[in-house]
Order: sequence, then C-alpha cells, then structure tokens
Amino acid sequence: MTLVVQKFGGTSVGDADRIRAVADHIARTRRTGTNVIVVVSAMGKTTDGLIRLAEDVSQVRPGRELDMLLTAGERISMSLLCMALAELGVPAASFTGSQAGIITDTTHTKARILEVKGDRLRESLAQGVVPVVAGFQGVSSKRDVTTLGRGGSDTTAVALAAALEADLCEIYTDVPGVFTADPRVVPTAHRISRISFEEMLEIAATGGRVLALRSVEFARNHHVPLHVRSSFTWEPGTVVSEEDSSMEQPIVSAVTSDSTEAKVTITGVPDQPGIAASVFRGLADRAINVDVIVQNTSHHGMTDISFTVPRTDLKGSLEVAEQLVPQLGAVSVIADDDVATVSLVGAGMRTHPGVTATMFETLAAAGINIEMISTSPIRISCLVRAEHAERAVQVLHAAFELGG
Repeated sequence: MTLVVQKFGGTSVGDADRIRAVADHIARTRRTGTNVIVVVSAMGKTTDGLIRLAEDVSQVRPGRELDMLLTAGERISMSLLCMALAELGVPAASFTGSQAGIITDTTHTKARILEVKGDRLRESLAQGVVPVVAGFQGVSSKRDVTTLGRGGSDTTAVALAAALEADLCEIYTDVPGVFTADPRVVPTAHRISRISFEEMLEIAATGGRVLALRSVEFARNHHVPLHVRSSFTWEPGTVVSEEDSSMEQPIVSAVTSDSTEAKVTITGVPDQPGIAASVFRGLADRAINVDVIVQNTSHHGMTDISFTVPRTDLKGSLEVAEQLVPQLGAVSVIADDDVATVSLVGAGMRTHPGVTATMFETLAAAGINIEMISTSPIRISCLVRAEHAERAVQVLHAAFELGG
C-alpha cells in the first residue's frame, strides 16, 4: 500500500477551521487506499508568541528550557488535529518527537537528527491508525527534549518519510509551490512545476523560504521525492526530485534574495598562513555557518577578510572576531547588517556561458553596486545593499525572461 507523509505548516493549522479542513483532506487521502503519516507545525504564530513570552520573563534563556517551552506549540496542533480526525471517524494518535523515535544530537535550539526509530508509527499504521507527529522536535541522546531550528517541521517530515520508506512527502504550506521569484516582489513570477534537488537546495540556501534547507538535503540524500502544495487550494504544486538528465534544463530557474545575513570584516590582518584558519575555526566551534568569503589582495603584507553570516549569529561572530584581533595582530572588526544577497539559480548555467556577464550588466544598468560575489556550478550570488534587493530581483527576473 502507498505510504505518504503529509506535513502541514503553521498557517495550514492556524485556527479551528483550518484544522478541520486539514482533517478532511487527510480523510479523503485515506479513502483512496493510501496510508498517511501526518506532521504538524505549531498553530499560526504560536512559536513567536512563546519566544516573546520567554523574552518578557527573562534575559537568560537556557537552551534546554527554551526547547521545552517551544515544543509545546506542536503538541497543541497534533492533539487538536487528532480530535478533528476523530470527529470524521478517522482513528488517529498523536506523538511527540520523542514518542515518534526521533533521536537528535545534544545541541539545543538547532539539533540535528541522528536516527529515526519509528517503531510506534509502524505499529499505528498496522492498526489502521493515522499517526500525527509533532514537527520541529526530538529527544537527544542524553534524553533531553530538543528542537531542530528554523524549518524543523519540514525536516521532521522528510526524516520520517526516509526512515519509513514513504513513496512521497507532501509539504503543505500557504503558497501553491516554488516560484521563479517571490510573487510579492515580482507579480509576473510563475510556479515551477518540477525542479531538481540541486536547484531546490540552492534556492533554499539563498532566501527561498518555501522549504527549509536541511529538509531538502535530507530528501536528496535519502531519495525522498517532495511535493510542495498549498493547503488553501489543494491544487498540484511543485515536485522536487532527482534531476531528469533527458530533459533540457532551463538556464535560470529562479531569482532569490536573502535579507537575513550580515557582513563581518576583519581589517588589517597579516597575510600569513593559518590566519584564515584561526578565524573560521573559531566560528565553526560556535556552530556559526559562513556563506560568502572574500579576502582582499595583500598590501604591504596586510589584508582584509570579509564574510557573511546569518544575522542571528552576528553577535557571536563579532565576539569570535574581536577575541582574535589581538592574537592575529589585526586592526579592527566592522559589522554591517544592512546587506542582502541576490542570487540566480539554474541547472542550465553549467552549459550556457554569459549568465554572469548578463547578471552584472543588468545590475549595473539599474545602478546597483555589487559588494561580494559567490558562485557554484548552478548559482551566482551577489551581495548588495539591502535597500536594493527587491529592485535587483525584479530587473534580473525580467532580464532572464522568467515571467512567461
């Protein structure tokens, strides 16, 4: 029998009416003879409200206690959805992350999944019961409750699909799929019907907020096809799967922007072996991910090192850099959080020259200065002033004729 994992985001279960609509959809899926495992996020802005409550209570928020607090949101959603399913005559049982057998490492607020046991979920399916699992959470190897960080419910769904060998993982959200650009920024952007894991990884990493990056990585590594759909229209959305080598790939599939990063520059660094290693080892030890890195040309034996980090990690990055300044013999540390990254993503870039030139010419014609550049075989990213990000996305979308 076909097995599908269906994940419903916060807007999809935002109130009682939405929860009843989701329950009805699950019931209709089961009537087709398909087994279903459900993963839910917290209702609406519940998690944001819990974070604000924690901030009001204390400036000291231990990771263990914050995780214990934040996991309450998903537990509310899963129990209410089970009640709505019971109303429809569909037997269902709710499971926290730990009850579902999701084992993580010991890093609080952004734990990584080590193992999914899933025995209780298999037993439920065998008994004809729909398992409804709280997303975003697990239990550590030290038996503490943990959360998986931003987009953690997506990761939960894909991990369960991989562990239980599901045929498909459906991600239901408030948008009808993956678009060539953010439709709120580019009204002519259109839905992409099918996209490869590699392209989706780049889109997720450069500001596309439809799928969490870690969930796409998990899906690619475990060959789990994804279907991104709207829970408001239930229409077909975007299928994310292995690249079909028989099909001609579009040169550019999407334009993305990310305003959640900040730039850190360490000035007057001695141009010697081991300097950069010290900087980035210090950041790695703080679990800070670095994106774009630029080291200027050496001048009189001195250079500057610039890099971008998530804005949420800016404080920690500055602490690392400032501690290293006297050790390195550097001059100063400069922070800049008024930046944004604009990216082109497309599998066809591998075989079509001229994409970089067109991108730079287009931005120059719009009067948009490029501060840093990063590339991969299927992506080009430019760091620009945050105020120019939307305009950059609009002119690039038009230049590569993605609106048709």
